[in-house]
Amino acid sequence: MSEVNYEEIKKMTEEQEKELRFDHFSNKDALDLGRFITDKIYAENMQLAVAIRRLNGTIIYQHLTDGTNHINQNWMERKFNTVSYFERSSLGAWALEAISGETVEVHGLAKEKFIFVGGGFPIRLKTGEMVAVLTVSNLYHMDDHKFIVRVLTEYLGK
Repeated sequence: MSEVNYEEIKKMTEEQEKELRFDHFSNKDALDLGRFITDKIYAENMQLAVAIRRLNGTIIYQHLTDGTNHINQNWMERKFNTVSYFERSSLGAWALEAISGETVEVHGLAKEKFIFVGGGFPIRLKTGEMVAVLTVSNLYHMDDHKFIVRVLTEYLGK
């Protein structure tokens, strides 16, 4: 198995977060995005949970396929907390933790509520303002992140 280059992952996630931004993002946009993602999940015969939440925690879209459950909801909750608190993808937070050694607890946060793994992504406007968080759960954490980037890239026509 090859060694992980955390600096490269950190840089990659920062670039993805700058590139994958929205002109606007309403609750209707969340519904459209959520349906797009859910259609992809079913078309690819995946078992995956997906949620889109406003920064205040309000769930504006969520769907769990057969084969997912409350455990995936728990993972998405922790990923949401990480992205909304650190204002970066949860994979980016994972890479930064590996580089700096700063764990969840170093920040005074409970590991039961936060997690540094892939699968959470900030939804930002082109102005840079973060307005929501997209999370998925049930794949290997790096694959969760890759799935998000792939569907956002397609959805946004990048």
